[in-house]
Amino acid sequence: MSKGKLYGVGVGPGNPELLTVKAVRVIQESDVVAVPQAGAGEQAALAIAAEYIGDKPVLHCDMPMTRDRAARDASHDRAADTICALLDEGKTVAFLTLGDPSVYSTCWYVHRRVAARGYAVEMVPGVPSFCAAAAALGRALCEDDEMLHIIPASHGALDAALDLPGGKVLMKAGKAILEVRDRLAERGVLQNAALVERCGMKGERIVSELDTLDDPTGYFSIILVKEDKA
Repeated sequence: MSKGKLYGVGVGPGNPELLTVKAVRVIQESDVVAVPQAGAGEQAALAIAAEYIGDKPVLHCDMPMTRDRAARDASHDRAADTICALLDEGKTVAFLTLGDPSVYSTCWYVHRRVAARGYAVEMVPGVPSFCAAAAALGRALCEDDEMLHIIPASHGALDAALDLPGGKVLMKAGKAILEVRDRLAERGVLQNAALVERCGMKGERIVSELDTLDDPTGYFSIILVKEDKA
């Protein structure tokens, strides 16, 4: 029996209309759909692709959102074990992930483990959330020769990253959003920043003036900061 193949499928930021033609085909042709069972992202990914999943079996991979590296690695190993067992049966598995599988994706950690074991794997790119956020705001991410930096807002070296030249995409802000807002204000660039929460999903919120933001946002929040050319 020939072994199956694992696809890491980016389903885009939230709007099902942003699913790519290839993502739809891969999901429809797969035998099993896998999602990380690690919070709201799982339900969002399933909702985006629901029309194309139909009655396929769904594998919920337990992947706790924790800073404990050993616990994360163990959960990724278990997910890879389960998926490899399905591939040994000749099944095709589509592992869904929000946005693109190459950008802060849980899917990637499983993908590389499965690939290292010699199985066939492929990544299907999706519309990144920050590109959709820029479209929602009606602005460009970068122009001319500007640099663009993608930064986890909870990173310990955020201050140094904010001092880099070019535009910034601040991801994973979530509960730290008010602290991030204050740090942008300290640098005098708050007026260049805007936030999109739950881009393309139900309850989407756009905050074009961050100085009016006075409440924490959810996990699906992105801040875009344009370079100050003054």
